[in-house]
Amino acid sequence: MPDRIRHDFSKLLRLPPYVLAEVTDLRHAARRAGEDVIDLGMGNPDIATPPHVVDKICEASRNARNHRYSSSRGVPNLRAAICEWYQRRHAVELDPDGEAIAVIGAKEGLSHFVLMTVGPGDVVLAPDPTYPIHQYSTIIAGGDLRHVPLTADSDFVANLEQALHRTWPRPKLLILSFPHNPTTQVVDRGFFERIVDFARENDLMVIHDFAYAEIAFDGYKPPSILEVPGARDVAIEFISLSKSHSMAGWRVGFACGNREMVQALTRIKSYLDYGIPQPIQIGAIVALRGPQDCVDATVDEYKARRDALIEGLEAPGPGSWKIEKPLATMFVWAPIPEPFRSMGSLEFSKRLLREAKVAVAPGVGFGENGEGFVRFALVENVHRIRQAVRGIRRFLRGSED
Repeated sequence: MPDRIRHDFSKLLRLPPYVLAEVTDLRHAARRAGEDVIDLGMGNPDIATPPHVVDKICEASRNARNHRYSSSRGVPNLRAAICEWYQRRHAVELDPDGEAIAVIGAKEGLSHFVLMTVGPGDVVLAPDPTYPIHQYSTIIAGGDLRHVPLTADSDFVANLEQALHRTWPRPKLLILSFPHNPTTQVVDRGFFERIVDFARENDLMVIHDFAYAEIAFDGYKPPSILEVPGARDVAIEFISLSKSHSMAGWRVGFACGNREMVQALTRIKSYLDYGIPQPIQIGAIVALRGPQDCVDATVDEYKARRDALIEGLEAPGPGSWKIEKPLATMFVWAPIPEPFRSMGSLEFSKRLLREAKVAVAPGVGFGENGEGFVRFALVENVHRIRQAVRGIRRFLRGSED
């Protein structure tokens, strides 16, 4: 028998180990053993898609005209609907034919845009910590990723300027996302004004992943980068219906902004896919143009979960854990309690899983600067979150004894 052929998948070899998978594997093993693990690890929304949207998708799926290939750009009415959303929510006027495209979820659109525009030797700046695809898309494309610290006690734009001065060749692209996953940091319009000025001065393209555009609390309203004059000279923004309209599994997103950048994404998608299935696009039109009280209800539910988790953990008494309430996203970013900090976020997450029966994401899985934190995803109902709080407090209390 000849030796088995060995394949050299060079791009696969460039990808770092996926740290978050370790906790996922432990969770699967615990559940196979019959343990009741409360999963607050992966940000997989559990709230149902609004019934009127599901009904429209079902109705459209019975029409044979919607069984054919669609357009990779998205049907005209869907592109018009997202432009209407921008006008209504951010007072931004966009051309649905040249400044908007539908994507199969923001993750697909962002990664294919990077694949189209970044090549070997191109430098990309991304925050550390950040959502993994912001880093991995650059690695898959063959680019040179440079990390920019994103911490609560530093000025990110100042960190960007330092990174620029230390980088050669000059960076080509900056990837951002605010409200931020995993840290939940938020920004104001003035921040994006500084980013646009920085990008124009340094001939940088900017990707803004605006996945949590509508998941915000306590009066905070996330700004769009496209609100800033001059932003469309440098920026493309990705929007998703995954969180706002609980359509994660349907895979509906959009890219809007700079015409050349939208055209680059249109071009690569024309080679790779036939777009979102047409019945889902029709459902997404109804989601955007229909009543938005479903979005308000979703935000209220995430707020109730946030409050149940944080208020439960920080209540006085043994096992108390002080955590700042986030103003946006469906996550809570929590500093590891001091007695456990030396073990690191991965080992602390494993202990929470084994001893409290609660799965969380270790901060180091999002980058070096995520060490010292864990991320809770608010993807269980309030009852289950209160159960998680009881398990965590028992674990912390036992460690104090």
